[in-house]
Amino acid sequence: MKPKKRGMFNLRAMGLVFALALIVGVVQSVYAEGKIVVYMQMGGDPGIASVLARTTGAEAAAKALGIDLHEQYASWDTKKMIDQFKEAIAAKPDGIAIMGHPGEDAMGPLVEQAEAAGIIVTSGNNPLPNIEAKFKSKGFGYAGADLYKGGYMTGEAMVTYGKLKAGDKALVWDIFHQEGRSRSSQGVFDALEKTLGKGNVEKLDVTQDIDSDATKGIPVMTAYLAAHPDLKAIGTQHGQLTAILPKILKDAGKKPGDVVVGGIDLGPDVIAGIKSGYIVASFDQVLYLQGWFPVQQIWLTKNYLIPGLHQDTGVGLVTPANVEAIAPLIEKGFR
Repeated sequence: MKPKKRGMFNLRAMGLVFALALIVGVVQSVYAEGKIVVYMQMGGDPGIASVLARTTGAEAAAKALGIDLHEQYASWDTKKMIDQFKEAIAAKPDGIAIMGHPGEDAMGPLVEQAEAAGIIVTSGNNPLPNIEAKFKSKGFGYAGADLYKGGYMTGEAMVTYGKLKAGDKALVWDIFHQEGRSRSSQGVFDALEKTLGKGNVEKLDVTQDIDSDATKGIPVMTAYLAAHPDLKAIGTQHGQLTAILPKILKDAGKKPGDVVVGGIDLGPDVIAGIKSGYIVASFDQVLYLQGWFPVQQIWLTKNYLIPGLHQDTGVGLVTPANVEAIAPLIEKGFR
């Protein structure tokens, strides 16, 4: 029996060595042909909470796959995203990872132009469903959350953890004027309205200047709180607004729990807000994967003609119940 077992072990070992050799051979062949060049839109500004983990994931994928990565930051300015897409096309890279915030009407013609030039295009963070369907066979995928579902989940968590009830007053402070992106804020609104009742949840649209620099929203929210002393909850799916809400509430004389906050993303300020009790839940869309997957998508399509993969990265919530376990990973830029 012993010789048989040794033979089986050797056979398995030989198979493992063969598999590893095949992987090494593939990677070496890619390097031999020269690095794949990828331009990637990151959204906001370098290092901010709603961008850092995405950048970390993209850079890790680029390093692992031997990709020459060119990062583009737009301060969440949709016009700048369009201009950056044009700049990327002009550079004639192998692939471009875009964001859908400018909308399908704006991005559609540019995707067609890029694809006609032989450039692989994929997307992340904000979906472009019609474009994705049209160019899926050429590698156009999506790495991000189901925005409406994520927003609705956040609103439900606000009701549960914040102990909200029918008749309570709430506000959803978010971007309602952008195609696609408003889906998440609408999800928060619908979940809150289901419990609180019609007429008890208001919307406050976020202007472009506040979208690019959330601190410009401080006087807006301070004034709103003063005008609505009976406000019980604020929901948002804007990472930078989530981060500054605890300070706004504290400066307005509100104690933790006086106004329930539900938000998105996992920067240090958001984590501190959860730990202090100002934020009851923050939607976790796993930005690290939103960085990794688009880079991987372009690599897979370039080398193996893999069609676009639709990958939902919105897997859950960070609450007081799990924040201690996740916080160390956030500090390292992985979550």
